[in-house]
Amino acid sequence: MMGSPLRIGVLAVQGDFREHAAMLRRLGAEVVEVRTPEQLEDVDGLVVPGGESTAIMRLIRLYGLDTALRRLHGAVFGTCAGMIVLDRDHLGMADIVVDRNAYGRQVASFEAELELDGQSEPLRGVFIRAPIVRERGPDVEVLAELDGEPVLLRDGRVLVASFHPELTDDTRVHELFLDLVRERERVRA
Repeated sequence: MMGSPLRIGVLAVQGDFREHAAMLRRLGAEVVEVRTPEQLEDVDGLVVPGGESTAIMRLIRLYGLDTALRRLHGAVFGTCAGMIVLDRDHLGMADIVVDRNAYGRQVASFEAELELDGQSEPLRGVFIRAPIVRERGPDVEVLAELDGEPVLLRDGRVLVASFHPELTDDTRVHELFLDLVRERERVRA
C-alpha cells in the first residue's frame, strides 16, 4: 500500500470541482469525482469546492451525501462555499461559523498576497464572493490571515479556506491538505 497514490474525492455536485481535480492530479493524487455516497467509501480525503453553498447543500441532501460526509474518516478540505458547507450551521464538520459573501458581490472579487504560516513566500489568494469567519472554536488553528481576518484554518482533520487556491498555479495549500490526508492515514493505521 505504501507508495500508492492518495485517492482523493472531490465533491462534484456543483462548483469548481474540475480545477481542484486538476491541481490534485498535478500533485500525483488519484482523483474521484464524488456524486454518490458509495463513491466516498474508498477515498483517503475529500475536497468540498467553491460554488454556491445553498445549491451545494441542496444537492448534497438530494443525493444522500450529507450522512455519508459526516461519517467520512479522512481529511476534508473546503474552499469558499465548501468552507460554508463544513461550518457549524451546515454539516458541522468544522468548529467555525461563517458569513457568506462577506467581502461583497461577484464584482467585488479580488486577489491578495497572504502570509502563509511558516512560509517566507507569500501566497496569492483569489477571493470571489468570499465568506468570512464570524466565530471559531478554541482548537481551530489559523494558518493565514487577510487584514487580521482568518482566511485559512485547520480544525483537526478539516482544512478550510475562504479563497480559491485552485485558481492559481501555487500548489502549497493543496500540498498542505495532502499532508493532512497522510497524517490521518497514519493515525488510522
